[in-house]
Amino acid sequence: MQYFTATLLVLVLAKYSACDSSLTVDTHDVALKLHDLKTVSIITSASFSPTTDTLHIYVQHSDIASISLTEIALENLNPNENISLVITALSAGKTDISSNTTSNTINVEDIYFRVTVYKTASLKTISTVIGWLYFAAWSISFYPQVYINWRRKSVIGLNFDFLALNIVGFVLYSVFNLGLFFIPEIKEEYSARYPRGLNPVQVNDIFFAVHAVILTCVTIVQCIIYDRGDQRLSIIARSILGLFGGFLVISAFLAGFDVIHWLDFLYYCSYVKLTITLIKYIPQAYMNYKRKSTVGWSIENILLDFTGGTLSMLQMILNAYNYDDWVSIFGDPTKFGLGLFSVLFDVFFILQHYVFYKHSRYESK
Repeated sequence: MQYFTATLLVLVLAKYSACDSSLTVDTHDVALKLHDLKTVSIITSASFSPTTDTLHIYVQHSDIASISLTEIALENLNPNENISLVITALSAGKTDISSNTTSNTINVEDIYFRVTVYKTASLKTISTVIGWLYFAAWSISFYPQVYINWRRKSVIGLNFDFLALNIVGFVLYSVFNLGLFFIPEIKEEYSARYPRGLNPVQVNDIFFAVHAVILTCVTIVQCIIYDRGDQRLSIIARSILGLFGGFLVISAFLAGFDVIHWLDFLYYCSYVKLTITLIKYIPQAYMNYKRKSTVGWSIENILLDFTGGTLSMLQMILNAYNYDDWVSIFGDPTKFGLGLFSVLFDVFFILQHYVFYKHSRYESK
């Protein structure tokens, strides 16, 4: 019995050793201009042991890119060896290059490439510039309302329902970004679920979300210390926020008791944020209509938001053309639709301010 146990242990250890990550690549992300070439490498580790197996390399979309080698005999490789492969861009788009082995004696999970092929380098640069411009516009857009409140020493004209929905939305957006960027367990969950996916949260996403929370909190403090008339949070807004709160509390309990993953909880937070984005402007627009005035509501905020939203959609269109990736807009219209929805509301606010109520200076409480 002891001999059998020892033999089994040796076999398990041998199999584990044989399946270690002894193969890797020099990069996973490859960006190429149409018709250009790029050389990438598969690298063997110092502990690599040649084996009678074959590494097979597959291109997901062979019309977008090709690779110079599709099969590599692992018995011909040595430790610390670089195997060069040439990726050729055939048409604009995105494709994955993956791999496997015949008998699974080597772990090849790290042998993959994410290839993006763009048509024009200048459009790629313009897209990056536009990205920073709309990031700046959206970030600055919070300040005009704070300034107007301070100058008037009044928040009459600023709808409290909009403000409440806004702070909840940005807090949830911050929770999503901070959790997915900083918490190791959640990052591991994301990697396990999307092994070849990039973390969607970047540093500028975190800055924008936290910055938005801080400035919205400043505005809320202004609502406490400045003249607010008879304005208060409506029953409808309280009910909506109560439903959102109940849903998220239940989701947090389910995550705490391992019924769902914490990553799923973060996604639920993002879904609530998206829902809030769809409805948060309605109370302010209705308040302006009832008062027949936009006094107290910062039009500069709207102009900056309109600029950011328009540039965001423009970037999506440029990227769709440059990467021939129209599916990102028409196949999954959520992001583009939300941006368009916000811009349409901005247009409505602009009409209220400059056309419908341009002569109004209504300040009644």
